[in-house]
Amino acid sequence: MNRDVTFQAETVACEVPAQAYPLLSENRAQAYEFFKRFFDITLSIMGVVFFSPLLLLTACAIKLDSRGPVIYTQMRAGRNGKPFKLYKFRSMCPDAEDQLKNIRYLNEADGPVFKISNDPRVTRVGRLIRRGSIDELPQLINILKGEMSIVGPRPPLLREVEQYTPYQMQRLRVTPGLTCYWQISGRSDVSFERWVNLDLQYIRERCLWIDFKTILKTVPAVLFGAGAY
Repeated sequence: MNRDVTFQAETVACEVPAQAYPLLSENRAQAYEFFKRFFDITLSIMGVVFFSPLLLLTACAIKLDSRGPVIYTQMRAGRNGKPFKLYKFRSMCPDAEDQLKNIRYLNEADGPVFKISNDPRVTRVGRLIRRGSIDELPQLINILKGEMSIVGPRPPLLREVEQYTPYQMQRLRVTPGLTCYWQISGRSDVSFERWVNLDLQYIRERCLWIDFKTILKTVPAVLFGAGAY
């Protein structure tokens, strides 16, 4: 199944008209990807060092609050649909995936995603760390490994990608990120259609200056917890 997802994403990317959602020219792409990777490595190392006390405190709080592992891993679709293992601080009960089938009817999101504002599977500590996106900090490791970038479309679940239309598949054309236009535009308050359009807008506009501005705008969005479930 994983190989099928990857192949489908690559095929869709080739079929997208150049004038609709063009990728960067070869020379610009090489320069951009080089410096983007350099800044990804630099910023993620700085982030791990700077947030190390918070990472340790969060890990202890999760362990004391509920049974189960501190780090939750989940398979996500990366660039061109290539699967990778995403790391998060566990914010839900250990059997959250098993419980999903019983609460799927409560879904408040449109499209192939599942989101509810008062998810009963979320733990007490989980609600706190989700509010400030602290649960996403372990993805700095994914960035160091080259599976993610600081800025880029959020990596979807494999089961979500299986429901994508060719238009939605275009968001898999670039390396997924920790933050993007969606995070600074309301997150869970944004419809899935708007979410995809924002990701495609980023793909059209992406450059180092856009990445830098997105990172700066992410700070107040996280601090105020806009749209965080």
